[in-house]
Amino acid sequence: MAIQESNSNVDIWNPKTDTGKKVLHKEITDINSVLDSGQPILEAEIVDVLLPNAETELLLIGQSKGKFGGGQRRVFRQTQKKTKEGNKPKFATMAIVGNKDGVVGIGYGKSKETVPAREKAYRNAKLNVFKIRRGCGSWQCGCGNPHTVPFRVQGKEGSCEIELIPAPKGTGLKVEKECAKVLEFAGITDCWSKTRGSTKTKINLIKALEQALRSTSLTKVKHDLGEKLSIKEGAVKSEKPTEEN
Repeated sequence: MAIQESNSNVDIWNPKTDTGKKVLHKEITDINSVLDSGQPILEAEIVDVLLPNAETELLLIGQSKGKFGGGQRRVFRQTQKKTKEGNKPKFATMAIVGNKDGVVGIGYGKSKETVPAREKAYRNAKLNVFKIRRGCGSWQCGCGNPHTVPFRVQGKEGSCEIELIPAPKGTGLKVEKECAKVLEFAGITDCWSKTRGSTKTKINLIKALEQALRSTSLTKVKHDLGEKLSIKEGAVKSEKPTEEN
């Protein structure tokens, strides 16, 4: 279930970077100008201000232990180190943030307790936001709306490989459940996929998916082909002004 993040930290935010100061003083009001500049985002509050409608969610990358309920997916992946003093557990989690319109971020957090790990994942997801390209890359569709990936893209992390394939409108997200959450937050509504390797390792699978999504913007496309595939980068929804009677 997606969680709407509150901007309570923005009220007490004291920016340290030049980009943060410009955002606070409303010299920068668009997230695209920050992402196009090529400078890294070093403050999570920048995303809070420029993407007020962004939603966050934790991915199910772990597995519960025990006789009752063992094997069920959970948001925390627990590991532990055995020492003379006893077992020292650590918890890891992954979070996604996105506006469901071409901007998405994925973050990883790890700590000795669950709450700091969750907060680290949220923060890193906001620091790692990026734009993707969407289009109508399926030859079976031709609707002209950016609802799927514009062309086939691939990503690999460890032994996990994933390939995203354009699908016609109305197909839905025919991908792994956690990958479907990431695609939904990125604004992709129809997609097919192929996976290879040890896909049970969810962390590597999500990282491979991130590489595939980033490659949509890194691939060079001719201008005439971009118009044919209805390729759009970043946000495409525009708010229509209300008409006064």
